[in-house]
Amino acid sequence: MTDNYINVTPLNVSNEDIYKEYYQKLNFKMHVATCIIISIGLPLTLMTISALYSLVRKDHVAPIYVINLLISDLIQLCCMIVFETREYQPQAEEFFIYECGLVTSVFFMVCVSLERYLIIAHPLWYRFKRTIKISVVVSVVIWLIPPVFFITVLPRVTYDVAGIIFSIFLIIPFPLFIIFLVGTLRALSASVSVHSEEKQRIVGVLVLVLLIYTLLFLPSMILFLNINRSDKTLNYLSFMFVKMSPLADLILYVFFRKQSIGKLFTTVNCCRVANTDNNI
Repeated sequence: MTDNYINVTPLNVSNEDIYKEYYQKLNFKMHVATCIIISIGLPLTLMTISALYSLVRKDHVAPIYVINLLISDLIQLCCMIVFETREYQPQAEEFFIYECGLVTSVFFMVCVSLERYLIIAHPLWYRFKRTIKISVVVSVVIWLIPPVFFITVLPRVTYDVAGIIFSIFLIIPFPLFIIFLVGTLRALSASVSVHSEEKQRIVGVLVLVLLIYTLLFLPSMILFLNINRSDKTLNYLSFMFVKMSPLADLILYVFFRKQSIGKLFTTVNCCRVANTDNNI
């Protein structure tokens, strides 16, 4: 009996050492990947924001949401720098700032997709209702929602409930992206003046938004909805996917710039006006 006990003990110690070495390697890989994301995303985000500020003039509403999206990405990147340079665990306040930036970026992704849908499906309404003042007010409200909610609600609930609430924040935009995509497809099917290549670009942008959101945030949704979060590998991977969202937003910006909003709006608006004249 004593011999069996002696044989079992080194096996347990060996297993612990194996798991410890595995998670050390995993932490190192995540550290390297995060440093790559920061080194690429931070300078490109700063350059893109400075370039977009020069485009904000009268009746240029579209860049405002994109600028706010990139600013929220910049906050996430700065928080990543703090996380990676600290030798100890980040403070709760630091995670709070990071989560606020993350949720805010998701909301502005919804705003950008909604704006694309309105340009295609309701161009006349969008033409007469869009103003910089409305866009600024919407942006301010979006920036206020996450911190106010986190300060007033999260301290009063448990960790598991907070995870479920955070996953709900991530789930809500998902059906909205699908609705915008379906509505845009219907509007484009009835449009005859928009070229087929332009239609493919419009649909491609919305599909790309949906795919990026699904691939990057779906693991976090599954993780937070699962009460048992003992799988550290899933924790690491889901957090790694979320960290890649600033780079994905830069890819979206490239697609948005390739497709000119002004030209697109002019084309669709002329089509709607022509159809109205024909009906009259």
